[in-house]
Amino acid sequence: MDHLNSIGNNSEVENRAKIYPAQMETQSLGRLQVRCTAPGEVPIENATISIALPSDPSVTYEQLRTDESGLTPEIELPAPPFDYSQAPSMQQPYSEYNLTIAADGYDGAVVSGVQILPDAPAEQNISLLPQPESSGREQGELFVIGPHTLYGDYPPKIPEDEIKPPSETGEIVLSRVVIPEYVIVHDGPPSDSSASNYWVLFRDYIKNVASSEIYATWPEQTIYANVYAILSFTLNRVYTEWYRNQGYDFTITSSTAYDHKWIRGRNIFTNIGLVVDSIFVNYLSFPNVQQPILTQYCDGNRVQCPNWMTQWGSKDLGTQGYSAIQILRHFYGREMYINTAVQVSGVPRSWPGYNLNIGATGDNVRTIQTQLNRIAQVYSVIPTIAVDGIYGLETAAAVRAFQQIFDLPVTGIVDLATWYKISQLYVAVTRIAEL
Repeated sequence: MDHLNSIGNNSEVENRAKIYPAQMETQSLGRLQVRCTAPGEVPIENATISIALPSDPSVTYEQLRTDESGLTPEIELPAPPFDYSQAPSMQQPYSEYNLTIAADGYDGAVVSGVQILPDAPAEQNISLLPQPESSGREQGELFVIGPHTLYGDYPPKIPEDEIKPPSETGEIVLSRVVIPEYVIVHDGPPSDSSASNYWVLFRDYIKNVASSEIYATWPEQTIYANVYAILSFTLNRVYTEWYRNQGYDFTITSSTAYDHKWIRGRNIFTNIGLVVDSIFVNYLSFPNVQQPILTQYCDGNRVQCPNWMTQWGSKDLGTQGYSAIQILRHFYGREMYINTAVQVSGVPRSWPGYNLNIGATGDNVRTIQTQLNRIAQVYSVIPTIAVDGIYGLETAAAVRAFQQIFDLPVTGIVDLATWYKISQLYVAVTRIAEL
């Protein structure tokens, strides 16, 4: 894995001091890794990623190259002081970078405004379209990452009932809460017919919103509480068919006045992604209410919202040691509890409800072995294993290799997050092979 530093002959530290003098004084650093794939999650090897400041995009700070799994090395990048993200401030708490991605045989891409927080690893995922006659053009699709909602100027949420009566939604189509494979995101307010619709994997949507609306530097239980709220809100839109019952052809919007902020192409913070992967089958409930609760919130600084959660308030409670459910009940009431969906769409087989580890046997192990072998045809660092239904050392090694590639805790144990991530990749690589 090569670093291709392109700023003269100065050392890396000297280069950073020249380009980012304020950040170098603080010694605050964030981390970034880029994942480059073709459609179907197929990794692109030897793609080059050039990093520059938005204020001077013509000057390349550093270049990175992807490996056989489509991953660059993780690079440290200067970021503002940690304290900037711990309380409302006029100071921007994250630094911004531009990425230019190029690969032989593919159209390139540019990502403007990648956000880096101190001590918060981030991943930039980019998918390039194959172009057989291309020679790795640097110019291609442009993704512009707008300001974080806690720093930028966005319209506040228009209040709604947290439980939707059937008379308001028309007929509630779904008879039970199901985790969808995709949501269709309308990239604008509902009335903007010119805005594009995007099919987004459900988990990727939640990770994007959470990375856009809370800071990854906040306490872990605060992050959990906010992710639960985002999950429940989104699943309420899915369950009630809220927009479809009004004649629209999408699931949810990217407007903060109506829903949550989703930013196409933005980078995802690793710890937020891990939280989402571990709880994405959950939502928030009240007793005797079948639908997920429309858990609305505001920042609690520029906008106040009685009876809703405030993001800065949730941060303060997390700092005081409150658990996620204690934070949620503080804002939404003592009857609030965490529920679990009965079904996950788009996977060949649901998680069995228990972890798979060395010594496990049976069809669930055989399922994982089969799926890992299919993924290994695309991700060569994953070893091929016998499909014998016995979870031995070789299966554990293949699981660890998979977890290493996809930013999961490297345990060799198939927990809920690993099970569904393996399923997601298996479906992706199988679908693309069938086209």
